[in-house]
Amino acid sequence: MWKISRSVVVRALALATTLSLAPQSAAALPTDPGPNGKDLKVVQLPLRSDAPKTIDPGRGSTTYDNRACSMVYDTLLQYSYLKRDPFVLEPALLTKMPTPSEDGLTWSFELKPGVVFQDNECFPGGKGRELVSEDVFYSWKRQADDRTKAKSWWLYKDTIVGFDAFREEQNAAEKAGTGFNYDAPVAGMKVIDDHHFQVVLTEPVYRFIWLLAMFQTSVVPREAVEHYGTRFSRNPVGTGPYMLDEWTDLGMSFVRNPTYREEYFPTDLQDGDEEIVADLSKGKRLPIIDRVEYTFYKKDQPMWLRFEEGTLGYTQVPAENYETAFNRRTKKLNSSYKRRGIVSADVPLLDFIFRQFNMQDELLGGYTPEKIALRKAIILATDFDEFNSSFYNDKNIVYDGMIPPGLDGHPNNEEHRAGPEYRGKNIALAKEYLAKAGYPNGAGLPAINYYVANSANSPEQADLTMRQLGEIGIELNVRMMDFSSLIEACDNKKAQFFSFAWSSDYPDAENNLALFYGPNQSPGSNHANYENEEFDRLYEQTRSMQPSDERTEIYLRMRDMVLDHAAFAGSMARTRSYLIQPWLRNFKPTEQFYNWVKYLDVEESLRE
Repeated sequence: MWKISRSVVVRALALATTLSLAPQSAAALPTDPGPNGKDLKVVQLPLRSDAPKTIDPGRGSTTYDNRACSMVYDTLLQYSYLKRDPFVLEPALLTKMPTPSEDGLTWSFELKPGVVFQDNECFPGGKGRELVSEDVFYSWKRQADDRTKAKSWWLYKDTIVGFDAFREEQNAAEKAGTGFNYDAPVAGMKVIDDHHFQVVLTEPVYRFIWLLAMFQTSVVPREAVEHYGTRFSRNPVGTGPYMLDEWTDLGMSFVRNPTYREEYFPTDLQDGDEEIVADLSKGKRLPIIDRVEYTFYKKDQPMWLRFEEGTLGYTQVPAENYETAFNRRTKKLNSSYKRRGIVSADVPLLDFIFRQFNMQDELLGGYTPEKIALRKAIILATDFDEFNSSFYNDKNIVYDGMIPPGLDGHPNNEEHRAGPEYRGKNIALAKEYLAKAGYPNGAGLPAINYYVANSANSPEQADLTMRQLGEIGIELNVRMMDFSSLIEACDNKKAQFFSFAWSSDYPDAENNLALFYGPNQSPGSNHANYENEEFDRLYEQTRSMQPSDERTEIYLRMRDMVLDHAAFAGSMARTRSYLIQPWLRNFKPTEQFYNWVKYLDVEESLRE
């Protein structure tokens, strides 16, 4: 039988009092015993956010959108769940890895036969049809349609032969009233038959293979988009392991997709996996969990308390609770948690935590010596070591540049420094630059609007930022808002100075350097709206280069160009600490990809 804990009942009553945003044909809790012949399994998980903005991969751009979309949708490739160092790609919707031509321009694909979209009212008789080659290209073309309001066109731009021209022509036709024609051909997208297709690239772009595992390239059915229209973002239909059941202001729940393709838990365990993988999970059909219930946590303490009472399967450890769980000196888990069977895991992130300037802002933007001096003053007054100590228990790596540790282009010295003037704290030099900018001791400088997402300990971090910049006479006007509103302000180029964290989409520095590529300006990923013709030329040159010493040298040049222009203050890379309940099995934490829920299992005897 499906066992319901008291806390689940309490939350269900709370959800019932909110406006339900469930899809029109919401999925019901499966009544069969699941694909592995066991009683129904339910797990409660945290989502440390105010909520995803969409479950439409065509529109999604954030980590939270990724987590939701990865429940419902599949990509052509996925990351191997257990292999982490290095990360390894493997087929998901494909029978095998795509094969490139000798010149790296033409890629051939073969879809797995028998993969079907989830049953939904958008299909005749409500029964999902088989996935075919046209679905892949239709999904990608949605990124080119201005009506989709896609945030990730930069992934495709200048990549596939004829795709940019298709985008321009079809959007012009839509504006002229003749309509956006999804059936119009793209020279570099060739359907051979229902299960075979080819993609022709403009150049042998190195990152192309990584894009095929990004949630923005997930495959959606045309019927669902056309049936639901503007409601599609809350009525997702994919081929993925789960279906959306309910979405409210407090959380979202998903139920197992009974028509999910045949896929099994991996048997190639890595060193240390035996400790976390349940013996009975090896070779099990996926997904294992029948129902997944996410709760949104804008603040960390409710999440921490729910974990402590045993409700949540895992928690990320908030900074203020670190010493409750760990010995600060040894970084080892305290014995009280070990006695409860709780285990811990540290996850180094491909992370870029920074404060960004809008380079088109009248006060902070521009490339004159005075404008650069103002930004450098702010950078040199910012003490990231104090942030690391105060909010991250000294577990972060503080570094120069935008390229995280472990990737080519990162400053690989003991202090992770690229130059002496790229990082504070240096109050004396900061004051010199402030005077060069025309604001000695801050005189005459208007208050700077600082945009921050109101989550976790962001208010306290904003207070520290105000104090640090106040040391040189700079006043901040802090604008605290939910994450969705922050993204909107940045997309519309309204945010003057703002705090961000970027997790690399794939393990190559090109992804981070793309944040400063001119054509990617807001609403693309270049929220700094940085413009530099030489940087853009070098970026375009490296796109088709394989990893090499030559490419690394170019990465270093590009990194230092942005540092010299002082387009951001940074950086830090987090090591995230997780605590995991003894009853949650198979959880190997990662923040590089988010389709890992399908691998999870629970042991009810341990939970009870």
